Amino acid sequence: MNAKQQNDIRAQVSAEEWRIRVDLAACYRLVAHYGWDDIVFTHISARVPGPYDVHHFLINPYGMMFEEITASSLVKVDEQCSKVLDSPYPVNPAGFVIHSAIHAGRPDVECVLHTHTPDGIAVSAQAGGLLPISQQATIALASLAYHGYEGIAVNDAEKPRLVNDLGNNVNFILRNHGLLTVGPSVADAFLAMFNLQRACEIQVRAQAAALTEVDPRIVAGVKANVEKVTKGLGGQIAWPALLRKVERLDPSYKS
Repeated sequence: MNAKQQNDIRAQVSAEEWRIRVDLAACYRLVAHYGWDDIVFTHISARVPGPYDVHHFLINPYGMMFEEITASSLVKVDEQCSKVLDSPYPVNPAGFVIHSAIHAGRPDVECVLHTHTPDGIAVSAQAGGLLPISQQATIALASLAYHGYEGIAVNDAEKPRLVNDLGNNVNFILRNHGLLTVGPSVADAFLAMFNLQRACEIQVRAQAAALTEVDPRIVAGVKANVEKVTKGLGGQIAWPALLRKVERLDPSYKS
């Protein structure tokens, strides 16, 4: 996308939508940087501010690597994943099944982040799921749900089961499939994924030997402690630093 096209997109959207576009593009770049991407597959979506009865979302242009995505290249779609703003890029309606279900069922969620990392899938395939064997795991376990595998997510009939299984949780392990996090901002969804992914990496490494689980009483108090550690800011405690990181890596994300 050239500079003129980029300026055209920015001129057609609100300042708030542009801010979310920049955050979402940064999130895609961070996912690529940390090695959580899966070529052109999986998605990160964000709800666009607007009337309560009109829901529009931003999602990646299908066929573009996460490391290439910019604020202006993100595609704006409706609940059926049909374009509502002209874009030269295609979209992948099949990949939007999970995202559209969660956005519709969780109006408190701005961002849905889904990955197919090897360690995430490894833990999703384990009967015991995520185990309370690390500090990172105890944080994720404070708000974690599971959804059974129903095949590649192309069937709208799966949507109500996805929403029901997620409930009000932040962390979601899709059995035999991967990881998913949600948040009231892109920053919150990213920080939750960073922690959930790290917990899975630790578990896969630790399983080479005998495991020691955290006392359930400690696990029960984690949620309150996380509030103290993050000063109630959630993902915003780290997001400015992460944006500076993306800026150093490649400032084109915000174009």
